[in-house]
Amino acid sequence: MQKFISIATVLSVFLLLSCTSGIDRLFQNPDNERIAADGHSKAYVPVKRITSPPGNHWFGYYDKIQCDPTNRYVLGMRTDFEHRSPTPDDVIEIGMVDLFDDCKWIRLGESRAWGWQQGCQLQFIPGSADEVLWNDREGDQFVCRIMNIKSRVQRTIPWTVYALSPDGKWAITTDYRRINDMRPGYGYAGIPDPNVDVLAPDNAGIWKVDLQTGEAQLIVSLAQAVAVPFPLDEGFSEAKHWFNHLLVNPDGSRFVFLQRWKHPDREKNKMLYGGSGDSWRTRMMVASPDGSDLQIIIPYNIVSHFIWRDPSHVLSWVRTPENDFGFFLFEDSPTGNITRIGEKDVMSLDGHCTYLPDNEWILNDAYPSGANRFQSVYLYHVQTGKRIPLADLYSPAAYTGEWRCDTHPRSTPNGQFVIVDSPNWDGRQMYMLDIREIKR
Repeated sequence: MQKFISIATVLSVFLLLSCTSGIDRLFQNPDNERIAADGHSKAYVPVKRITSPPGNHWFGYYDKIQCDPTNRYVLGMRTDFEHRSPTPDDVIEIGMVDLFDDCKWIRLGESRAWGWQQGCQLQFIPGSADEVLWNDREGDQFVCRIMNIKSRVQRTIPWTVYALSPDGKWAITTDYRRINDMRPGYGYAGIPDPNVDVLAPDNAGIWKVDLQTGEAQLIVSLAQAVAVPFPLDEGFSEAKHWFNHLLVNPDGSRFVFLQRWKHPDREKNKMLYGGSGDSWRTRMMVASPDGSDLQIIIPYNIVSHFIWRDPSHVLSWVRTPENDFGFFLFEDSPTGNITRIGEKDVMSLDGHCTYLPDNEWILNDAYPSGANRFQSVYLYHVQTGKRIPLADLYSPAAYTGEWRCDTHPRSTPNGQFVIVDSPNWDGRQMYMLDIREIKR
């Protein structure tokens, strides 16, 4: 029987070859020597800076899709200032880097709803090769822009987004006004929280948003979450609460979020939680997409960065009741099995963790440490427990607090490259790391 090669097969092979050749050209002249010139930084794999002045460029959080499926276009944001909080009048530019065209910056739009840590939630819509979205502000309302990067057709829905479902049809979101009031850097300036004096409002919390119709439904209120008892913390019931860090699991059957709180009286908060009076406490909760089956998955009061490994397991940095800090894998089930991941001397510090597509590797980083103030980016091999360094990037002292520049490592869809934000050279810029040799 005569065999025929379909046009789709030919196109897919051509796309794969052009993608590989484009990436290979990018790394023909890596920036490792220039990166290490400050005497602080080290690069252990080929590294290429993919953005340059004028302007400062970054992407933000680590749990979003930054690249299209071909690894050609890399989303980012650009601003002409640093080292201060955004004001309601500060506008950032939304764009993407064309890796196959000498890292050309392509403008897509702008946003008036953003923060230094998570930007404006810019990301590719899962399952789409050419649709992206980001949050913005229109007058006294935060909205979401959805754009086709090829046709440049754009539409707006009257709700923000935080995390998207894996099929790209819906999102969950929370109140960025309240986040900005409780923890600047993660919320958006410009619109005050209408519940600023309410400890746990019943009309605010987490909404499920239909990305086609723009309709939204409140599925978990702050009052509802507070009604779930938490005996580990004596200040829980009289604290002011907010939600942060929402993430849908890989099959769309559950979502996870952090419930955070601190006492509205600074001195009482200092007495309860120590520090300067700005400390807070956290627990992690999970629910079904309609808000039902609301459960506590991590029953401790210090919980930090996390990622879904699969539909029923969450990896997170926590402090256990035994005062032991580390990464642990928590099962979303009635049994609630817990497993430590990484020994204390291997993954010993809090970081922005993700699994590469095969789940055999964890991509992670750390905050600036030591006199050199370098930020370590590394891979952790789950089966062997081995840590492999990728880069130690210098972070000047000016990058601190709300406007720090975390590396927030993100992998490309094929898991062969890593993109980070770093102020290592020429201000806040984006860098791409080639990890193909390690994964071979």
